[in-house]
Formats: sequence, structure tokens, C-alpha cells
Amino acid sequence: MVNIGHIQEWTKVKELKGNSEVAFNEIVFDSRQAVEGTLFVAVKGVHVDGHNYISKAIVSGCNAIVCEHLPEEEYENIPFIVVEDSAKALGEIASGFYGNPSEELELVGVTGTNGKTTIATLLYELFRGMGFESGLFSTVANFIGAEKLPSTHTTPDPVALNKIMRQMVDAGCRYCFMEVSSHAIDQQRIAGLKYKGGIFTNLTHDHLDYHKTFDAYIKAKKKFFDHLSKNAFALVNTDDKNGLVMVQNCKADIKTYSVRSMADFKAKIIESMFEGMQLMINNSEVWTPFIGRFNAQNLLAVYGAAISLGQPHDEVLLSLSRLHSVDGRFQTIRSANGITAVVDYAHTPDALKNVIETINQIRQFGQELITVVGAGGDRDKTKRPEMAKVSVLGSTRVILTSDNPRSENPQAIIDDMMEGVEFKNRIKVVSIADRKEAIKTAVMLCKRGDIILVAGKGHEDYQEINGVKHHFDDREVIKEIFEMLQ
Repeated sequence: MVNIGHIQEWTKVKELKGNSEVAFNEIVFDSRQAVEGTLFVAVKGVHVDGHNYISKAIVSGCNAIVCEHLPEEEYENIPFIVVEDSAKALGEIASGFYGNPSEELELVGVTGTNGKTTIATLLYELFRGMGFESGLFSTVANFIGAEKLPSTHTTPDPVALNKIMRQMVDAGCRYCFMEVSSHAIDQQRIAGLKYKGGIFTNLTHDHLDYHKTFDAYIKAKKKFFDHLSKNAFALVNTDDKNGLVMVQNCKADIKTYSVRSMADFKAKIIESMFEGMQLMINNSEVWTPFIGRFNAQNLLAVYGAAISLGQPHDEVLLSLSRLHSVDGRFQTIRSANGITAVVDYAHTPDALKNVIETINQIRQFGQELITVVGAGGDRDKTKRPEMAKVSVLGSTRVILTSDNPRSENPQAIIDDMMEGVEFKNRIKVVSIADRKEAIKTAVMLCKRGDIILVAGKGHEDYQEINGVKHHFDDREVIKEIFEMLQ
């Protein structure tokens, strides 16, 4: 149990009304979890304001309340801690409550539109391969050393973050690598954390359903680097025009990486094929099973971060050569009759363009590329026509299908995508709302040597339709269809 008086040590308190000796043993921000022994933090969310549920939390038995303003109703025997920003305070209180675990870890955050999962996961794998126990927060899964935990958000809530980090420290982890989403930055989910380093991948069209404007999206990402300390490093991709924007007025030690121009960490693709590529990284050659310029950038970010964390060049390159692709990220599946399927999580126009360009750089004369792609429902609608446009311009044939339609009509989403296809190119496009049928059709259209790109879902093993998640894994479907056709 911790006395609420300690909260003043962890976050800035405007007013403490009530007995400071009252104690709590758990922090909650959902009134449904507010029971005896809990501290309820009333947070103003995107859709719900926790201040409207203070009375419910009190009735449920919580011990104390953190809020931005006192409720109109008077409550005796319940202490209130008034703060300026309860979302920020939640992170700082959670950090203090769990003993500031981020200060006991070498914590590195990865932010940007594309590449976050790959870079964070590969850093985790690289450091474990070098003998360092490490933790991971990613879209695919969270890890405490070798122990796998389920992942529900790209970046968990502040209480979960700090609780798991404390478990990482207790398990002997020295490093922790985490994806940092723009939502998490904007919603103060990372408040109170102390980072050893931050990595910027790129910034392209995404999440405008939440941020509304691209400028707001940029500012959300930049805020992460604004808060890095002078003892941290900031590693940015200068192949993206926003790379140096991220570190304007940044106090951290700024490092750059690039595959196109001079930088602190530089890579060049010497040879590329479906089996992998030969890279030159800072004048040293290394073979890797990854392919594509975007993956060269990802590996360069991993290399640069490892060097910035004090690891030796030769050991980093050796470990880098042993890494394998992340689930659902340019994952290849071969059929017995010579068809190659590529499954990738690409769900933004830029990510889709990168994957298609990579395939086109490798495919030989006479080999056709058939792309199967959809767009998520209840998300940014403006990227739908762009995704279709990119697919059509880079592919021989395109099958537009459903992704996670959620509450939307799948055909309506496909119609939105079709708006991006010029009339002269519509002969190349087929729409099949049933995703399994779309993949099956793509396979049936192939001849030996052809390539199928199934984009958008990657590692996901479900399809969300009308609020219900049904089991669906692109990789399983492809393998099943390949086996049927043997």
C-alpha cells in the first residue's frame, strides 16, 4: 500500500483535498475497475471523460481520486488530488508507483509510420542474440525476456507499461525496445518514462482519422523527440524529409541514418533477390535474409541504435546477419508449382508502394505480380483511393478485397478504393469482397514464376466484421490453397 501523499513526489499537484495518509495498492482509470484499495484517475479520453464516472468509482469503493477539477457533489472521507493534466499525471503516477522501472532499463522508443514493429522486434532479437536479456513492446507481441505476453495496442496504457517494465527489471532485463505510436504520444501514455534513445523511421499518410491533419500528425511524432534528455540519443532517417524536422530543438545526441546520402550510419544494397540481400553498412559487407530498400533502412536503424547503445561494430554486424524477418513483414511462401506469395502488413500507401517496388526490382521478365489488397473500416478513408492507385500502377493485376471492415460495408470500402483507379486502368482490377475468395482467385490467375502480394493484414490472425473477430490468417489461407492445387 502507498500513501497518496507520495503522489506529490511523482507529479505536479495543484491541490490535495482530504487525508494524505489514505493508501492505495492499485491504479485504475476505468471506473469499472475501481474497487477498494484503488486510486481512480479521471482521464479525459477521446470519446469518454473519466470525470463523468467519479461518482461511480466512489460507489464502487475506490480509496482516492485524481482529477483535473473537483466534482460539484461533495464527498466526505474521499481524498481528491487535483492536477493540471490527468492523462500526463497518470503516466507519472504509474511510473512512480512501480519504482520508475524505465530508469533501470536502457529504454529505446521507435516511432514513425512504417517500420516500427520490424525495428523494435529486431533490436530485441539482436540484443538477446548478443547475450543481453531484453524486453519488447510491439504491435505483434510483448516479451519479458523469452516470456511472450499478448499485445492489444501498439503502445499499452501507462499502468500496463510500467507494470510490465517492472517485471522486466525484476526478470533481469537490461534493455527494452518499444513501438511508440502517435496516439500514445498524443494521449500522454508515455509520460513519466525515461528513454535512452529514440528512433524515427518515416512519416507518411496514416491516422488522419485521429489527427485530422498531417501537420498535427507531425507534431505528435515530434513531441516524442522534444522530450528526450541530453543523455539520450535521437536516431533519425534522413531519407525522409521529416527526419531532421523531428530533431529540431532536440536536446538529445542526434544521429542520422540513410541509404541515399551521407549520414552517421550509411547502407548500400549490393545485391538483392527473394532469398535476401547483400548490404554494405559503414564500409562492411553483411548478408541478410531481408530484402528491399525499406528493410535496408530498418536494418540500418537497428545497427545505428546498437552502436549508439555502445555495442561493438563487428559483434553487431554478426548478430545482424543472423536475424530473420518479423511475422507478416515481407513473409514469402512458395508453392510446389513455382508461385511465390508475399504476405505483408503494408496498410498505408507508402508502405504498399515500398513493398511493390521491392518485388518489381526482383521479379524477372515474364513474371506477373498480382496484388490482393483491402483497406480497414472505421479508419482513415482518405488513404483508400491512394492505396488502390499505388497497387494498380505497380502490379500486373489487382484484386480489391476486404481487410478488417469492422462496422462498414466491405463493398463500400472497395468502392472508395476504386475512386483512385483511372478509368483506363480499371481493366486490370477485380473486386472480390470475400478475402479468401480473393486470394484463391489470385492463385488461379498465376502461372509458374508469378508473384502474389497479399497486403494489409500481415501477422494478424483475425478479420473483424461487425464488431466480431473471426479467425483469419492470410498465411494459413495461402498455404491451404497451395496444397489444394498440388
